[in-house]
Formats: sequence, structure tokens, C-alpha cells
Amino acid sequence: MDYAAARKVMVDSQVRVNDVTDRGLQAALMAVPRERFCAPDQAFAAYGEVEVEIAAGRRLMQAREVSKLIQALDAREGETALAIAGPYAGAVLAAMKVAVTAQEAEGSVFDVVGPALADSRVATVVAPLSQPTGHDWDIIVSEGAVAVRPTAWLAALRVGGRLAVVERPGPNGRAVLYVKGREGVSRRELFDAAPPVLAEMTPAPAFAL
Repeated sequence: MDYAAARKVMVDSQVRVNDVTDRGLQAALMAVPRERFCAPDQAFAAYGEVEVEIAAGRRLMQAREVSKLIQALDAREGETALAIAGPYAGAVLAAMKVAVTAQEAEGSVFDVVGPALADSRVATVVAPLSQPTGHDWDIIVSEGAVAVRPTAWLAALRVGGRLAVVERPGPNGRAVLYVKGREGVSRRELFDAAPPVLAEMTPAPAFAL
């Protein structure tokens, strides 16, 4: 399979047509080998409009959705980013000259994507997704959905930092952009999306009489 040709088709037919106009982002999508971010036996599907399996129940976000999330972040060269359950997004940001750390709860995910992340100069951390590593991040992004507002992730941002994630409390979800200010956090809805919900970011059921 000609993966370079598949990347061009993906950018032309899934990304540009969905109002992703940032040329630097388009170039990064063309440069990052998406086929290296899914289970080896699923590489043939890496450029389709599907959520391809990586490992341990984790899936690759569709290119259309991840590119729109990244564009909303307005990433700038030299910024720092934490990609929580978002290895492909992290590699794309790294190609845009952002200093990226990728965090996963399961080491088996890095068994698959670790070599590609290393080639992209993305640092890796294995830790619970509900506990973001580090603090004062300029950017946090996730390819998985969360069921509720991720307050711990927001706390890890610096003032002026941005978080892009899909909130999916039910069958439908909305991608949102949070911006942290000195007096609080603003929230803006971006587009409809429904990637799999991260189990670690789903509250335990509560019972009431």
C-alpha cells in the first residue's frame, strides 16, 4: 500500500473539505505516518473514516475530527502540550514544532505507538488518565471522549492554556475548546463527534433513594 498517497487523499478528502485551513497543520498531517499509530494488522485502515484499534481498547480518532480539534487549539511553535490518550494528535503537534508529552494509562498502547512517538521526539508517560502528568501546559488534547468536564485536566493548564476534547455524556458528543483565564475557564462548543469514551474519565454510577 502506498501510505504517502493515502495520506494525501486523506488530507484532500477528509481534512481540507471540513474547513481545516491551517497550512502548517495540513503539512504536519501529510508528514506523520498515521499507519504507525494503530495495531499492525489494522494499518490498512489507518486512512479510512473509521476509528482504528490501537491496543487495550484504545482507538485512533478519525482524521477529520482530530485535525479540527488541533486547529481549534491554535498551536504555536515552542509551546508545550500534553496529549492524553492522543498519541497521533501528539505526533501531529510535534510536527508543528510543539514540545509534546504523550500520556497513556496502558503501556501496551506505547508498545504499538512508542517507536513512532520516539521518531517524532514525543516524550511518553504511563499514568492514570485522570491524573495528568506535569502542570502549566499550554495545550492539552485527547483523542478519546470524556463523560464529564475534565476538571483535573483543566487544573494542569497554565493561564492562557487551551484544552480540546470531546465531551460525550450520552450517545452523542460535542468537541469543545476550553481556555483557562485568570478568573476562570471559558468553554466553546466546536462540532459534533462521538469517539469512544475513556473509561477512566467516566464517573462511577451514583445511587439515590
